[in-house]
Amino acid sequence: MDGGGEIEGGGDKNEFPSAVRGRKYSPVVAHDNDRAVLEMSSIDPRSSSDPKKAKVNLQPDVASECSMPNHSVNGPQRESKLELFGFDSLVNILGLKSMTGDQIQAPPSPRDGGDVSITLERPRPIAVKSGTLMGVFVPCLQNIMGIIYYIRFSWIVGMAGIGESLLLVAFCGSCTFLTTISLSAIATNGAMKGGGPYYLIGRALGPEVGVSIGLCFFLGNAVAGAMYVLGAVETFLDAVPAAGILRETVTRVNGTDIAEPITRPSLHDLQIYGIVVTILLCFIVFGGVKMINRVAPAFLVPVVFSLVFIFSGILLARHDRPAVGITGMSSESFKENWGPAYQRTSNAGIPDPNGKIYWSFNALVGLFFPAVTGIMAGSNRSASLKDTQRSIPIGTLAATLTTSGLYLVSVLFFGSVATRDKLLTDRLLTASIAWPFPAIVYVGIILSTLGAALQSLTGAPRLLAAIANDDILPVLNYFKVVEGNEPHVATFFTAFICIGCVVIGNLDLISPTITMFYLLCYAGVNLSCFLLDLLDAPSWRPRWKLHHWSLSLVGALLCIVIMFLISWAFTVVSLALASLIYYYVSIKGKAGDWGDGFKSAYFQLALRSLRSLGASQVHPKNWYPIPLIFCRPWGKLPENVPCHPKLADFANCMKKKGRGMSIFISIIDGDYHERAEDAKAACKQLSTYIDYKQCEGVAEIVVAPNMSEGFRGIVQTMGLGNLKPNIIVMRYPEIWRRENLTEIPATFVGIINDCIVANKAVVIVKGLDEWPNEYQRQYGTIDLYWIVRDGGLMLLLSQLLLTKDSFEGCKIQVFCIAEEDSDAEGLKADVKKFLYDLRMQAEVIVISMKSWEGQGEQQESIEAFSAAQGRIATYLGEMKERAERDKTPLMADGKPVVVNEQQVEKFLYTTLKLNSTILKHSRMAAVVFVSLPPPPANHPAFFYMEYMDLLVENVPRLLIVRGYRRDVVTLFT
Repeated sequence: MDGGGEIEGGGDKNEFPSAVRGRKYSPVVAHDNDRAVLEMSSIDPRSSSDPKKAKVNLQPDVASECSMPNHSVNGPQRESKLELFGFDSLVNILGLKSMTGDQIQAPPSPRDGGDVSITLERPRPIAVKSGTLMGVFVPCLQNIMGIIYYIRFSWIVGMAGIGESLLLVAFCGSCTFLTTISLSAIATNGAMKGGGPYYLIGRALGPEVGVSIGLCFFLGNAVAGAMYVLGAVETFLDAVPAAGILRETVTRVNGTDIAEPITRPSLHDLQIYGIVVTILLCFIVFGGVKMINRVAPAFLVPVVFSLVFIFSGILLARHDRPAVGITGMSSESFKENWGPAYQRTSNAGIPDPNGKIYWSFNALVGLFFPAVTGIMAGSNRSASLKDTQRSIPIGTLAATLTTSGLYLVSVLFFGSVATRDKLLTDRLLTASIAWPFPAIVYVGIILSTLGAALQSLTGAPRLLAAIANDDILPVLNYFKVVEGNEPHVATFFTAFICIGCVVIGNLDLISPTITMFYLLCYAGVNLSCFLLDLLDAPSWRPRWKLHHWSLSLVGALLCIVIMFLISWAFTVVSLALASLIYYYVSIKGKAGDWGDGFKSAYFQLALRSLRSLGASQVHPKNWYPIPLIFCRPWGKLPENVPCHPKLADFANCMKKKGRGMSIFISIIDGDYHERAEDAKAACKQLSTYIDYKQCEGVAEIVVAPNMSEGFRGIVQTMGLGNLKPNIIVMRYPEIWRRENLTEIPATFVGIINDCIVANKAVVIVKGLDEWPNEYQRQYGTIDLYWIVRDGGLMLLLSQLLLTKDSFEGCKIQVFCIAEEDSDAEGLKADVKKFLYDLRMQAEVIVISMKSWEGQGEQQESIEAFSAAQGRIATYLGEMKERAERDKTPLMADGKPVVVNEQQVEKFLYTTLKLNSTILKHSRMAAVVFVSLPPPPANHPAFFYMEYMDLLVENVPRLLIVRGYRRDVVTLFT
């Protein structure tokens, strides 16, 4: 392309979409014989002869655009409707990459005159990915099928009977089945990265919940690996006693009619063999997914053969066999074993009237439930799967249904093939009845447990690496891993935990907690699906349709019930550990916004609350101040300080115990299309500053031609329903005369008039620079000059000040300015009674107009009064001269005004008297409140600023308050 593909215009370096604005694009030529033309149409072949590196020339070629409007070098161009939308393939690529979560650096700005290089490098080798069978089904099957089936399941049938054993399998299997349904729904709701259940729970319930449950699940997998290793080693030493190195056995005799010795291998043999086996398994794990997939069938095939031999032996067992207690498939045995036979046993499970353990259905739930865990083995390896949305649901559900069906059939077969005594005394009944090679059962037990250990040692490091990669906890940064690489450091750490537990040798105290961690994870998955399905956000579109929020809720409740059935003590321990991790993450962890379900829940709750508030006025008992903080100062602030520091401190003073919301608003002058990006950056900066000042609030930036128009739009539209701001807070423009800012009076008066029309309360802070922070204690009084009825706003604000640490040592004084000849004592009594009914403690002082006029004015007030008179006279004279010269009525602020000089003098005299009164009674007050006089109609804004300046003269810290047409306090309970 000679210029037809060049892009004219420029953009921002950091945000690519902004670069699109203002560009012109030439149509892209679509050639039938060359597919690469459309994809690489922006590459200039003249820029480089090296096919591996080409440059996109982003400089405009005006000549080519003008000379060839309809033709390019390669021929006539086809009409492209996409040009209307500023079509650019780079924009599409960036958009698609950002949607999948990949971070793509935006191309440099052509505004800088540089070329954009596109390097066509050799693609990186793609890591080996697993399918449904080897990636999910086999790992889940290996984790679920464990030692409990071989050495404990027939015993469970003998203890609980066939009927309650079926109920037990159905009860525990329902929990995992419902969890699988929830897991399938969440896993098919979008692309899934590494971390399995942690990724799902964290993205649904937030980073704190995800990390706390994820770390507990990691510990459960790591310790479970040690438990599986010990089970395999113990079975091996039982089958081959001669393999014992130390050959120390503990021999006991069971308490049944047929006394048989029970031997157990030495603890040191368990430790030595356990460490060696763990190290060998870790070498396999270090080989990566490819090595694991090669080894996994070697562990699984003997297990399958052992199951075939077990069922063959059951079906071929006959009554004439010499084995004691083996009846073959017998209806009499079925009837005899139907009911339960709960009793006391020794620690080895042998019936003993004096045994320490009494078995019940609840106890059997705790014993059997680990036999159905392991459904997360496939999702733990989600980063190694080709298609998580297909493999996880199909593979996990297939493994769950296969094992559950196997357990149900085994209950019927075991209950029919042997007597109850045989079921309760023969720990290896599966080996006793296996045909034709009973020894294969020992091999099946060993390899099934080793396979489960392998899957635990495979999933746990990947889970820890996924948590570390999310960068929530800095302490886990050592376990980070580049995508596609093996988590070697996490594997070392997992192996260290596993070997430590193997050295302990006895996991009876730890194994129940492992089950709790599994159940905690399952409950988290169910709650995640329940929340997402119940809220039904637009982004919730799982491919797996066989789910419902009620099923997820039942699954979560089942998990919690099973936890307490197994052991309430271990349940409390596991929940306490998860809570401690949650607390640690919330304090030390970095914020991660993953669009979790709680955010959606907050949104739904906010909408419901907003609708329930309605559009009617809120009752005074439920009234909260919602201040709109006008951040734009009358003057300039230091660079990178978007708001006056003391405004945030003052906003906090308007809340009781931090409850309430503030809206920080700032206005940027200019055109919205030109300054939209500036507004976004300013809003982000202001939000950061609000968080830094620990002020509950939100930031908003508005672009407007000027401050007056911007504020007028804000006061009309800001907020929703009854959550609109009800108090406008701003700084008093003390600098307007010192800086000779002649535009301030009109803007200031316009803002006050807009608030009056919009029925907003106003609080103007004078002396903001001296406003105390939370550590500066104030003493003295808070003086209120309650001149006009304001709905109790001034009283309420003074009470809110007292709740702050900086003002808690102050006392309130209420000054009531009464009219002449009024009953001052009666007014004082009424105000006291009113304050008493409002539960407010304050001293009441009544100042009547007569005594007001009789007192001597303060010298400072008289000087300010004279200066104001002179300035007003000068300004009035200039107005009259201009009107006579232009032969127009008196004009000020762009509109005609009517000046009554006697009324002006009256206003000046009133503010003089009020200022003198404040200086006389409240010179040492911590804060002074005074009612805000409304701007007089048809008076110039300059005059009103003179009135206000005279009112606030020499008062160091003053709050000027105007209420609105409603009460904010009430006498009634």
